[in-house]
Amino acid sequence: MTDVTVETGDDLVAVVELHRPPENYFDAVLVEALAGAYERLDGDDACRAIVLCSEGRHFCAGARLGGGGVDETARLYAAAVRMFAAQTPVVAAVQGAAVGGGLGLALSADFRVAAPESRFSANFSRLGFHHGFGMTVTLPAVAGGQA
Repeated sequence: MTDVTVETGDDLVAVVELHRPPENYFDAVLVEALAGAYERLDGDDACRAIVLCSEGRHFCAGARLGGGGVDETARLYAAAVRMFAAQTPVVAAVQGAAVGGGLGLALSADFRVAAPESRFSANFSRLGFHHGFGMTVTLPAVAGGQA
């Protein structure tokens, strides 16, 4: 099994699933795999929507970067930009925690559906990091900003 699987059926909906349970931490390799899946599905006439989900207790509890430094960060951001470029609508199915970059991953989708036990946290500033996954734009767009 790979860290990202894609299932398509006769209903025009593709399911893209993360397989790093229970927390489903991401890194550059995982985000590159997601971006590649989105790009392939964009070119598939039998796909009209993508459901992004994950195996395990949590949707995504954030990043687990492998110490690749600037190179890994650059790869991660390049892949995230590719994800945001997807033309096929994406629905994030969130269970458990969507924390930090995991929240950013959920916000990269066009729509989010959350289980009652889901929790969301943008903990970057508390940890002294900048907000990743474009959250300075996506979070206010979803949660509402001040007028």
